[in-house]
Amino acid sequence: MKLLTSLLFIFYLGVSSSLIAQEIAILKYNGGGDWYSNPTALPNLIRFCNENIGTSIKEKPATVNVGGTNIFQYPFLYMTGHGNVVFSKEDGDNLRAYLLSGGFLHIDDNYGMAPYLRKELDKVFPNMELEELGKDHPIFKQEYNFPEGLPKIHEHDGQRPQALGIFNENRLILLFTFESDLGDGWEDPSVHNNPEDIREKALRMGANIISYAFRN
Repeated sequence: MKLLTSLLFIFYLGVSSSLIAQEIAILKYNGGGDWYSNPTALPNLIRFCNENIGTSIKEKPATVNVGGTNIFQYPFLYMTGHGNVVFSKEDGDNLRAYLLSGGFLHIDDNYGMAPYLRKELDKVFPNMELEELGKDHPIFKQEYNFPEGLPKIHEHDGQRPQALGIFNENRLILLFTFESDLGDGWEDPSVHNNPEDIREKALRMGANIISYAFRN
């Protein structure tokens, strides 16, 4: 299975790179969590990136299942939600093969996802732990400069925002943004009534993440 998924990934990125080099998909998972939350967020971020940092991403992202081989068609996966997350062993194996083959996953906690997610990530990388990114990490200065690191967008429990990651051979392959809620800042202004400067911070940080994923 690992060999097959790795070969599929190489095929998609090598043979069909002109078609999918800059495509994003929403990751659908089991467990009852609302993987579909913040429906306007990702289209708004994609539009911002296309207009400001030179990407050419389809504004309507696809949806893929965590255990499906079609995740290998997309170099960038986005995952969010509020509640429970469950990965089967097959899901974990598939996601690990995807990430180790060059894929990138951004998980944005929309509130309440963290305790479930951390347990399920053990099925993906049983011998790796989330590490906090330092303020000097390139992701914070890719297109826009964030000298203090991950910005705070939406308040939940009064904790500081954290950008946590899993690395493979010094490459960031999984980013978990916690107590920031970037997706709320990407949504249509009428959804959360965030001030324009807060939305701009969220969109710029999102653009940094996308730029980093496509260039590294």
